[in-house]
Amino acid sequence: MASERLEVVEICAGAGGQSLGLHRAGFAHKLALELDSNAATTLSHNLARLLVAEEGLSPEEAKQTAESIVKVGDVADKSLWDPYEHKGVDLLAGGVPCPPFSIAGNQLGATDERDLFAWAVHLCADVQPKALLLENVKGLSGNRFSAYRQHILELLHNAGYVGEWRLLEAHQFGVSQLRPRFVLVALQKEFAEYFHWPEPSATKAPTVGELLKDLMAENGWAPEHVEAWAAKASAIAPTIVGGSKKHGGADLGPTRAKAAWRELGVDALGVANTAPDSDTDGDHLPKLTTAMVARIQGWSGEDYYWEFQGRKTTVYRQIGNAFPPPVAEALGRAIASALRKENKRTDSVEWARPDLDPVYVLLRHHPAKAFTAQKLADLIAKTDAKKLPVPEIERRIAHIERDFHVEKTVRSNGELAYQLGEFKAFVGQQEHARHDYFAQHRGKVS
Repeated sequence: MASERLEVVEICAGAGGQSLGLHRAGFAHKLALELDSNAATTLSHNLARLLVAEEGLSPEEAKQTAESIVKVGDVADKSLWDPYEHKGVDLLAGGVPCPPFSIAGNQLGATDERDLFAWAVHLCADVQPKALLLENVKGLSGNRFSAYRQHILELLHNAGYVGEWRLLEAHQFGVSQLRPRFVLVALQKEFAEYFHWPEPSATKAPTVGELLKDLMAENGWAPEHVEAWAAKASAIAPTIVGGSKKHGGADLGPTRAKAAWRELGVDALGVANTAPDSDTDGDHLPKLTTAMVARIQGWSGEDYYWEFQGRKTTVYRQIGNAFPPPVAEALGRAIASALRKENKRTDSVEWARPDLDPVYVLLRHHPAKAFTAQKLADLIAKTDAKKLPVPEIERRIAHIERDFHVEKTVRSNGELAYQLGEFKAFVGQQEHARHDYFAQHRGKVS
């Protein structure tokens, strides 16, 4: 079976949500890189388990093989791995850090030392995988990052790739959770015209009550109480929040999420060690166990069985920060099918370089010129059906200059003129502030 599989290098692999999905989609890992040692231990343990079950390796052989695949450390550390050893791999994939784009944070984007999106795209240009798959939070899809996204597509285009962004909802792929993920898929032009985004599942995602009823009953809670709880938990879950090492113990999210959990009959102020027992009354508001959270995240049933390693809080974070395996599998199958040229060909010309932000486009493609906001508005009005007023132009420039250097000059009439400079993101520069940040905060980065 292994010889028939396509090969993947996975960065920021976490505890293996994407890894399992890609494995089920027909990919074999050449390498998996992860900063958090607890998550890496879980991933290595489960890869070894799969090697025993599917390849017939002895437990010791499987353990050694898995440990050679899973590397622990900063993916941008050149001493950890040599990307050029994997030149031409079928797929480069990863779930790069979310805080630079999360609406729960400051949305620092390119100036956040944890941002690895641009670095991963530059890595793609160097390593030249046949396909690239990167996923992140919904916040990256907002207007704040339209220029950032446009720049990423242009980098990929210049490297010979056709790329597209898409917002996918986990519940559309059978996961019992409101978990939107913003996904970038890019393929070399030879394969891009065979790619089709995966279609949502025909089967509706189960409610929290339907999904967890057996687990809620496993410690002896009276059947009538379990049934009443399951009837109340009659919707899918809010987004599971993994949190970070900077904060305290596990809980199920911010205030709005906690309120949504309460509507489902769940106490979101922490995670339980066990399900309710026989002495628990019917008015009790139960907490979820990590096994329940894992099932909500998509590790459900024999097909998605996974064994998490570590103590409760770190296990919860491993689960909460993961990419749901069924969504990763659907994407993996779509990419694998394109790489094998199994699908009907489509015209991908317009897909290659869509204009996400006309302000950025004008500044980017006229780097020697400085434009006033009024001049930009006039030029856009000539070529774009949607006219942008000057205040909107200025708002977009304010967004752009958070991720790019923007030179400002004052015209004789007092108007500001703008000229686009370099992208601020980390792409591997030796002198970048990211290196100092990691040296000082390594234990808190997640």
